[in-house]
Amino acid sequence: MGEVYSVPAEEVRRELVVLNSRFIAVLAPAFSVEQARSFLARVRNEFPDATHHVSAWLIGGGTAVIEHCSDDGEPPGTAGRPALAVLRGSDLGDVAVVVTRYFGGTKLGTGGLVRAYTEAVQQVVAAVPRACRLPVYEVMLALPYSFLEQVRRLAGMHQGEILSEDFGADVTMSLYFPVRSFADFQAALSEISAGKLQAEIIETTEKLVRI
Repeated sequence: MGEVYSVPAEEVRRELVVLNSRFIAVLAPAFSVEQARSFLARVRNEFPDATHHVSAWLIGGGTAVIEHCSDDGEPPGTAGRPALAVLRGSDLGDVAVVVTRYFGGTKLGTGGLVRAYTEAVQQVVAAVPRACRLPVYEVMLALPYSFLEQVRRLAGMHQGEILSEDFGADVTMSLYFPVRSFADFQAALSEISAGKLQAEIIETTEKLVRI
């Protein structure tokens, strides 16, 4: 399922004012280049009268990453590259940031711009709650009513999440388990039922889990 790395759990924004220039930094999860581009377009639409919309993103994580940065009309190297440098040092993957600037009438100079864009991105990186994409199994399990409470308890002990319970002649449960803890749950299930109960893996997927 690839490398485990942190991703933004939600979108955050922070605002910074430097010599009357407003810098509005918005950071969001982006799991594809298309998502990152549509996020940039959404921010542009929200602030259509802004002077610049500087963007940077890392799609993927760990050792397999697609990188992008744009100065959007700022002097070359003063905006997009500093924003990307902060993302690279953040330990985040699947992340996009857009820094919208409203020019305040006073030029900041190249050094001032680098500092302002760096600080704006640092603020949103520091503020964003993190999650990781955890490989999980979705499993199905049919069991007699007499085992229901025990199985609920076992699932909780092994990081399982109950998705649904269908009450018919038996109880049919649908659950998520982190791949790494499923074998232990299966063994415990077999133990309490003398080998009669076994969960069936329906699919392997990924789930965002806050960390």
